[in-house]
This record gives sequence, C-alpha cells and structure tokens, in this order.
Amino acid sequence: MQSTRPSLSVGQLKLGGGQLFFLAGPCVLEAPALIHSIAEQLAELARSRGVALVFKSSFDKANRTSVKSTRGPGLDEGLRLLEDVKRRTGLPLVTDVHSPEQCAPAAEVVDILQIPAFLCRQTDLLLAAAATGRIVNVKKGQFLAPWDMKNVVDKCAAAGNPNVMVTERGTTFGYGRLVVDMTGFEHLSKTGRPVVFDATHSVQEPGALGATTGGNREFVPALARAAVATGNVDGLFFEVHPDPDHAPSDGPNMVRLADFPAILDGCLAVHRAVRGG
Repeated sequence: MQSTRPSLSVGQLKLGGGQLFFLAGPCVLEAPALIHSIAEQLAELARSRGVALVFKSSFDKANRTSVKSTRGPGLDEGLRLLEDVKRRTGLPLVTDVHSPEQCAPAAEVVDILQIPAFLCRQTDLLLAAAATGRIVNVKKGQFLAPWDMKNVVDKCAAAGNPNVMVTERGTTFGYGRLVVDMTGFEHLSKTGRPVVFDATHSVQEPGALGATTGGNREFVPALARAAVATGNVDGLFFEVHPDPDHAPSDGPNMVRLADFPAILDGCLAVHRAVRGG
C-alpha cells in the first residue's frame, strides 16, 4: 500500500511518502544532562534502524491539570537547550507552542511547531505558526471530529503554508477516558497531509489522579501497531523517558526508553506488512 499523501522535508530527512517516521522524546524539558542522554539514545536508535526521527520536548506545558504542576524551563532557556540538542545529535526538533508570540522565536530553533490538541481551533495561533514557514503539526482536539481537521489545514494554507501534519491523539469518551477511532485515520488522510498517531497521549486518563492526569502505557504498543495497520498513518508520536514514573509530566502514559526499541520495531514490522513486504 503506497501513501498518496505528500512527504515533508526536514533538513536531509523526508517525513512520509511511504516511509514511517517518528516523533519522540520526553514530555517536558528537564535537566540538560538527562535531555542530552535521551536525545543521544534516540539518535542512535534512528541511525541503527534507518528511520527518520524528530526529537520532541516542550519548553512549557501550559495545559497542566493543576496550577502546582511543573511547567518546564520556559521559552528562552528551553530553546537554548533544544538548540544544543540539535547541535550535538543532528536530530531535527519539534516543540509545542501555546501563543502566537512564541511561534517566531521557536521557529528560529525548531523544525516543527506543534499545536496542542486543546488549541487546534485557535486561529491566531495557527496563522502565526504557519507564517513562520516551518512545518506545523496540529493535534486533533479530543472534542473534534476527524473530518473537521480539514478546516484546520485550510487555516494554515490561508497563511501561505501547506506544510502541515495532522495528529490523532484520542477522542473524549465520557469523563476521564479517551478512545481511538481507527476509522478516523481514513478521514484524516483525506486532508491530503501526512497523518501522525500520538500513541502515548491516546492512553491518557485526563484528571484521573485528581490533580494530575493518569494513563496506562501498557496499551501503547498495541494501539500504535493497530494505527499503522490501517495504512493511513505516516508517522508515530511517542513520549519516552528512562524513568517515567518519576517524570514531572505525563509519567503514566510515557513509554520507558528501554522499551522503545522493541515498540519501534513492532511498528516497522506492521508497516512493512501493510506495504506488501
């Protein structure tokens, strides 16, 4: 099965066009030594498997459940750390932006600006991100039908930027639960843009722990393989951490870094099968 969606270029890497790509890294930026260690292990994994991988981490988590939750180092310090990661590893970068004024400075460092799911309909944010000329990865809101992402793509195109990816990250199912509608990937594919599946946020249980979000990383591998098996997914998003149970953000749904190579290999095997060998 061949992808009919266009690929996007990030430096020397091609994202999509029939090859499975990955966005991976810790939820939020932490101590530089830890971030560099994770990035270096991911860079080596990408080289050993011959896959395109973009390093992901956030300088600010502005949508935490509680005001007491850790948010990250902030824009200036965070971008300096991300720039150092790129310099050391050669990996391209993706990070979240939450307001229009963050887009231009972030675009000076990162290759992909990511719009969080809760903000996917914020027109000013979408236009500001698109105006940078960088790739824009928009996560589908938990409240949004997959076919409504066409309007999101059209907003970015109106700003003169067709370089957009659309990401599925689960749909609200009652209180504190998310489900993944596998038929939704077909609708997302019809946007004509690369489709990404966020396997780790899709197993979140919003607000389940009272002041923090819960989740169950046990289900990540199966959901990721199932998404790839639809034939409509170009990329996979994983948050990974060496000790997720002690991470400051998204611990319950993040994948253990030590487990990630096997998960990646399983997804690549399914992708090869779907493509006929």
